[in-house]
Amino acid sequence: MKKLIILIGVVCLWATPGLAKEDKELACMVEAIYFEARSEPLHGKIAVGNVILNRVQSDFFPHLICEVVHQAKYFENKIVKNQCQFSYYCDGKKEIYSNIKALLESINVAQLVLSGVEIADFECVTHYHADYVMPYWAFYENIYFHSQIGRHLFYETETC
Repeated sequence: MKKLIILIGVVCLWATPGLAKEDKELACMVEAIYFEARSEPLHGKIAVGNVILNRVQSDFFPHLICEVVHQAKYFENKIVKNQCQFSYYCDGKKEIYSNIKALLESINVAQLVLSGVEIADFECVTHYHADYVMPYWAFYENIYFHSQIGRHLFYETETC
């Protein structure tokens, strides 16, 4: 039980000065999985985590998990609403972990993804969106539909 309490504390305090880099990266992965995929099936949550790690590995995105999930456009040192790579981060709502079961699942999935669990044939998948939206980038020539898992549509790029 002590480990669980520490992990929940890490999730809530990812920006705490002095927190180990690995703990911050885990907390950011948990945050993204929770807010982007908490209602998705297990393999959908893993897929979101895989996309984050694929971006970290790519030359076209930041090379730290926290920088990937918090990538946004800024104006006068403030995040521009709805101009983030991951929509939850700049939708104007506070990130509050209100579903403990989903938080625990997100922690478990984040640990699985960081330990190397992958969805087969997902190496080049760097984008996704919910099936009820159609972002402009989905029409780019170098982005190709890969698959759908739950409510998310996943895309790969030819630059992989």
